[in-house]
Amino acid sequence: MSEQIEGRNAVLEAFRSGKCVDKLFVLDRCQDGPVRTIIREARKKDTIINFVQKERLDQLSETGAHQGVIAQVAAYEYSTVEDILDKAKEKGEAPFIFLLDDIEDPHNLGAIIRTANLAGAHGVIIPKRHAVGLTSTVAKTSAGALNYTPVAKVSNLGQTIEELKKEGMWFVCADMGGELMYNLNLTGPMGVVIGNEGEGVSRLVKEKCDFVAAIPMKGDIDSLNASVAAGILAYEVVRQRMK
Repeated sequence: MSEQIEGRNAVLEAFRSGKCVDKLFVLDRCQDGPVRTIIREARKKDTIINFVQKERLDQLSETGAHQGVIAQVAAYEYSTVEDILDKAKEKGEAPFIFLLDDIEDPHNLGAIIRTANLAGAHGVIIPKRHAVGLTSTVAKTSAGALNYTPVAKVSNLGQTIEELKKEGMWFVCADMGGELMYNLNLTGPMGVVIGNEGEGVSRLVKEKCDFVAAIPMKGDIDSLNASVAAGILAYEVVRQRMK
C-alpha cells in the first residue's frame, strides 16, 4: 500500500475505497468543489485534516502534482482496543499493553512495536493526534512485528486509560521523577506508558498512571531514547511476570 497519495481523484478514491488515511493535507482556503468533497469524506472518517500553505504541500509532494491535496495512508490496518484485550483473553494471559504518548519518530515507533512483540505484549495503543501513524518506515523498523502485534489508534489516551482501568488494568509510566522501577509491583494486568521523545509523558496522562517508574541512570546525560526506555521498563514487567 502506498504511504502517500496525491491529486484530487486519487485522494477521493482512497477515501471511497475504504483506505485508512492517517492525515490529510489541504491547500488552505481552497473552495473548489472536488476539494470540498474530499474534506467532507475525511470528516466522515474522522481523519486529521491539516490546512496548509502551497509551500508546505510542495515540500511534502513526491510527484509535483498534488492539486492542493495530499493524503498519508497507513501502511497497515489499525486494530481496536477490544481486539487487543481479546488477544490477551485468547492466550489466557493478563493483558499487557504498551501505550505511547505522542511518539513522533517512526523509527522509535517501529522499534517499540518490535519490543512489544518480543516481550509478549498483546498490543500497542497510539493517539490520533500529534503522533506518527503506521507508515512504511514504522513497518520496516518493526522487522515484521506489525504482522503479529495489533496497534490501535484512539482519540484520547487519558480516557482510554480510564476505560481500561475499569477492565482491571494498572498503568506504569517511565519518568525520571518516579520511584525506582525495581521497587514497584508490576505484576498483573499492566499498561506500560512511554512519553514523547522530548517532553516525556504529558502531565494529564501521568496523573492517570498508578505507578511512575524511574529507570536507574549512572551516566552523564539525563535521558534515554524512548524506544530504549520502553524496552527496559517492559522487560522489568516481563521479569516480574515470570517469577
